[in-house]
Parts: sequence; structure tokens; C-alpha cells
Amino acid sequence: MAEYNFDIKKTLDDCVKWIADFFEENGKGCNAVVGISGGKDSSVVAALCVKALGADRVIGVLMPNGEQHDIDMARLLVNHLGIKNYEINIKGSVDGLIGALPFETSAQTVQNIPPRIRMATLYAVAQSHNGRVANTCNLSEDYVGYSTRYGDGAGDFSPLCNLTVAEVKALGRELNLPEVLVEKVPIDGLCGKTDEDNLGFTYAALDRYIRTGEIDDSAIKEKIDAKHKLNLFKLKLMPSFNPNIEVKSK
Repeated sequence: MAEYNFDIKKTLDDCVKWIADFFEENGKGCNAVVGISGGKDSSVVAALCVKALGADRVIGVLMPNGEQHDIDMARLLVNHLGIKNYEINIKGSVDGLIGALPFETSAQTVQNIPPRIRMATLYAVAQSHNGRVANTCNLSEDYVGYSTRYGDGAGDFSPLCNLTVAEVKALGRELNLPEVLVEKVPIDGLCGKTDEDNLGFTYAALDRYIRTGEIDDSAIKEKIDAKHKLNLFKLKLMPSFNPNIEVKSK
């Protein structure tokens, strides 16, 4: 059995310093703009930013697509942290874009339009409020491609991209976030299923595999490996052609 040590207090201190340093170097005096879903990831990122920058420099953006059944969790978070926040309903934009497309849209297209419109919304808020947009994805999600490219997978800085789901939860408790936010069952917000239903395995199994390489079910290992390989492109910079132009001096 492989073991690894996770020092929660050191990780918290290091992450807070990393955020503070990022803003010092990439936008001194700027605000952190965080999309607030009411789940653990956005809650932890917002709390980390408050700790690093102060509540007066963190802006939460709630973006329901019509009716959001758990919007009260997002409101609980911004009230708990005491941060400025905007509630911007994206349904009109989503419906407008889908209605303007001159072809029958695939199910995946319909599912991915909302997160991309949410990211456009976050940048609209950021550009009008001297802000930098936080990416709220964690390592476990990124490892198997569980994000929308140029949607929730985008952002200017990413505090959680090297932390597993279990580690993010530990950070949430260390930050004294309400337990209901830390332990809220993650739902993808696209088709209404839980993350684990969509993935076909638990985050506990995935986290263990990422950190130790150990897994009990070979079929699940194959599934994780396949998803990781298929979605690696999401974690890489856009491929760019280099024309290799030769410049001759006269």
C-alpha cells in the first residue's frame, strides 16, 4: 500500500501566498473574479482569494441558467465570505445563441454552451472591475477531462488545478467553510447528473489512483486511463504552426 502525506496547513499557507504573489505580479491592486456555483471548488477558491487579498478585492458571480435549484448554496457562500457579488442569469444568452444557430445542435453542443457563456460573463465582469478571472477546476476533474474547454476550463489563475477532490475538501474545512458547501454532492450543471454518475467511478477511487497509482478495479483503471489520454489536449497550450522563416542579413 502506497502512502502520501498531505500537509493541509502548509498547503493552505502556500496557496494563499501563491495567489497574493500572482496578483502582485499580474495585476497589482486588481480584484479576483470567481464564478460561484455553490459547490466546493468555487467556494474554496473564493475563500482562498479572500484570505490572500481581502474580502474587498473578491467579486463573486452567480450565473443561473434560468432556475437553479441550488442557487441558495451560492448565496450562502457569498454571504458567508461577505464579498461583493452579482447574480446574472444567462438563460437569455444561451437560448439566443442556440436559437440563432442555423442547424440542429448536438446534445454536447447544447451542454457546453452554458459554461462558455458563463466564462464570457466572468470576463465581462472582470474587464469592467479591474479583475482577474479565477479558474476553479481541480486536479481530479482535469485528469479525466471533466471540464469544458474555454468554459470552466479557462481563467487567468488556477489555485486548485494540482489538488484532488479530497484535498480541496480538506482545504474547505481548514478555511472554516460551511460543511454543507464542502460536502455538497457535485452535479455537473450540464445534464443534471452527479459527476460520479457521469464518470462511472468515484472521486475517492480516482484521487487514490492519481496520488498512489493504486486501484482495486482493473476496469475502472482502464476507464480512467482512457479518459485521461483522450482529454490531455485540454491541459495543453493550443498547438501552433512554426513557419521556420529564415531571415538573412544584408
